[in-house]
Amino acid sequence: MDLQESMQQTIEGISDVDLNDGNKVQHYILDRCEQIIEAAKELEEEKTEYKIVTEYLNDIQTLEELPENAMAEIRAAAENVSKLDRLRDEYKNSEKRISDVQFAQIQQEEERIPDAIRRLQTNETYQNTVKRDMNYLEGEKTEWYYNKLELVRQQKLLKSLSFVLFGVFIVIMAVLMVAQFVLYLDTTYIWMAVFFAAALGAVGIFMKMSANQKEIARSEINMNHAIVLLNKVKFKYVNVTNAVDYAREKFHVNNAYELNYLWEQYLNEVKEREKFQQTNDDLEYFNGKLIRLLKKYRLYDVRVWLHQSSALVDKKEMVEVKHNLIVRRQKLRSRIEYNTQAIRAHRTEVDRLLKRKNIYTPEIRQIIDSIDNMSCMK
Repeated sequence: MDLQESMQQTIEGISDVDLNDGNKVQHYILDRCEQIIEAAKELEEEKTEYKIVTEYLNDIQTLEELPENAMAEIRAAAENVSKLDRLRDEYKNSEKRISDVQFAQIQQEEERIPDAIRRLQTNETYQNTVKRDMNYLEGEKTEWYYNKLELVRQQKLLKSLSFVLFGVFIVIMAVLMVAQFVLYLDTTYIWMAVFFAAALGAVGIFMKMSANQKEIARSEINMNHAIVLLNKVKFKYVNVTNAVDYAREKFHVNNAYELNYLWEQYLNEVKEREKFQQTNDDLEYFNGKLIRLLKKYRLYDVRVWLHQSSALVDKKEMVEVKHNLIVRRQKLRSRIEYNTQAIRAHRTEVDRLLKRKNIYTPEIRQIIDSIDNMSCMK
């Protein structure tokens, strides 16, 4: 699904009936303002992470542009670190619980991983709930739509039936008048029966058509209400799905359970590495040397290369690290573009409705002012 399609699915027009109701328009505007604030908060987080990913890519570019003699010194220190890492793994003599790439990535996000796990669990649960709500509202909207169509069809049939009955009544009246005034027959009781049947039929048709008309109006109200709720749910579903997909892609997992498993394995791995680190002076020495060498070039994060030392030795490894960062930045850019367009679209809609309906309550004014003061709106 591209950005434009995603935007179109989050917004489904409100009916003219709703626009004529000041209270509904006000609530609609407040809902759009809440969505702008929610998207703005996500946008700020995405911009921060985008900046971090860019800094890592800048570090790689700096290393790639270093003179060969400087890079050779770094490569030599990194090669020692890499070899000692391998010796440490042999010393542990245990199966790998987590890949080096995953370990390095989780280590970069170590402070945020517990929150990321809880957030992903919450988002997955919320995603399923919102999806069920969306399916339910979609079904309800369709049900009221077809209910309205059926009632309109009944109205047409009842109207046709009323014309038929009226025609039959005229024919019977003509026959009775001939029988009474030409054949001189006593048709008093027949007249009474005919008028009674005609009155009964007319009242029945009128009551049924009136009831149908009320039911049609109720169906339209319920259908419009379902559409408004569906718009809100769709917007929430798109946002939470984007958040879930990005978290899964970022950590290369299928769900929060796998991320939690990776986190537990990472914690076990950290304990083992810390235990061996205490007895490995050589590794500490070369780690310090590599850091000192890298600090000369004012990199954003020098310590990350201690766990990606093989990338400093092997160009293929460096290409893979760079590719993963580029993929992450592209996804962040897409999310930033999506939320930016969402904010603009909702703000434009709010301004249009405010001008059209001239609704400026203190509550709306306060929310609009807070939105205008956000850095993402400047």
